[in-house]
Amino acid sequence: MSDKFSIIMVFALYLLFMVAIGAVYYNRTVNLSDYILGGRKLNSWVTALSSQASDMSGWLLLGLPGYAYLAGMESIWIAVGLAVGTYLNWKFIAKRLRKYTQVAGDAITIPVYLENRFRDRSKSLRIISALLILIFFLFYTSSGLVAGGKLFSTVFDVPYLTALTIGTVVIITYTFLGGFMAVCWTDFFQGMLMLFAIMLVPIAGVQKVGGYGSTTDMIRSIDPQLLNPFTSTGGEMISLIAIVSLLAWGLGYFGQPHILVRFMAIQHSEQIKQARTIAMVWVIISLAFAVFVGIVGMALFPGSLEGAASEKIFMLMVNELFHPLIAGVLLAAILAAIMSTADSQLLVSASAFTEDIYKLLFKHDASEKELVWMGRFAVIMVSIIAYYFALDPESSVLDLVAYAWAGFGAAFGPTIIFSLFWKRMTRNAALGGLISGGLMVILWKQLNGGIFDLYEIVPGFVLSCIVILAITMLEKEPSDEIKEEFDRVAVADI
Repeated sequence: MSDKFSIIMVFALYLLFMVAIGAVYYNRTVNLSDYILGGRKLNSWVTALSSQASDMSGWLLLGLPGYAYLAGMESIWIAVGLAVGTYLNWKFIAKRLRKYTQVAGDAITIPVYLENRFRDRSKSLRIISALLILIFFLFYTSSGLVAGGKLFSTVFDVPYLTALTIGTVVIITYTFLGGFMAVCWTDFFQGMLMLFAIMLVPIAGVQKVGGYGSTTDMIRSIDPQLLNPFTSTGGEMISLIAIVSLLAWGLGYFGQPHILVRFMAIQHSEQIKQARTIAMVWVIISLAFAVFVGIVGMALFPGSLEGAASEKIFMLMVNELFHPLIAGVLLAAILAAIMSTADSQLLVSASAFTEDIYKLLFKHDASEKELVWMGRFAVIMVSIIAYYFALDPESSVLDLVAYAWAGFGAAFGPTIIFSLFWKRMTRNAALGGLISGGLMVILWKQLNGGIFDLYEIVPGFVLSCIVILAITMLEKEPSDEIKEEFDRVAVADI
């Protein structure tokens, strides 16, 4: 049995398992709520692992190790920011969002929640937020497809376009079939596989080099500054702008629709605490070992990779260190990371199009069966556009993720936080926060040099907060109905 055939067999079995899960939930999906929120039936373990697996995506095994390979311990600042952001999101947002979305008209999408929360009869909040979701998820989903293309291209030595097409078709298939429950259960298994792989590979790499001491000695011989989180290669101190930019990744969590929707779907809000513990253990271990992969990779393949090519370091280490059958399982973890995010993004995009655009603007009386099928076709439509954006093999997974992450974090983050914790907030403030945060990210991204090297999520998030505060204070207080609903959620949250 050839090495390549062994890996193909492992991949084939893994993909069949994912599609089988989609097929199981195909006949259990009877309405739109089932398709895009699973009827709010998730348990703590599935909620925790599916939310974190969909959060980390292919960049956990490709983008972050690649950045660590090039920058060394400087990359730890991203991991710290993400770990803190994850905890704060679970601690303060998860439980209240779960309760508020049910109290506010049993909202099954973030746009519907915002519309119900502020009693927006103009529908503008719902439409604007749905459009922002579609715009930024096109970039986010394309990052997953790029990662899949790089994986299949590297492992099977096939042209990038062929590899990209294979990955796209697989992800579409089980998302199309099973909807939210299929996505969450596949993400659960994929999260377990990702954790196993991200821990095993660097440990095996250290043993290959000759132990931890030999590994650090090898890296010091390349550049001793690579092991210092406060210096960059060449010995220069990392700027304050660079550290703030890396830590600011944590701000993004409060506005990621594909993560927030997991909070909305857990069966009981009392399960949040257990889910938070599970999620934090997974996140801390995964982020630490992702950086470790890049550091160990420097010792194994010194100076071999530059630029976007550094994102292949995990794959190179797997091929170097393991028997083909084991390598197939570990490489399938990359596919798991990619699929666990891309499927979630496709589903949220489909829900935004179906529930918040198609039903709202074109067919108010659409049946549940029609809406489910429209959601499935929206999955295909979004996939095709994201596929087009992913056609460039030189695209950086980390860069695409960073842009989409900033867009969601700045547009939705402040709006979600204020809507959950400030009774005085108004509908126009929410609309202003969404638009100002999203536009600032788009504009800031086009500039560079000096202060404009600051990660675009920071100015976007700050501006959105300022706009929300200013508009709210200039307007009259919300209606008694809105304030009484807020009080019901606040009392229940104590």
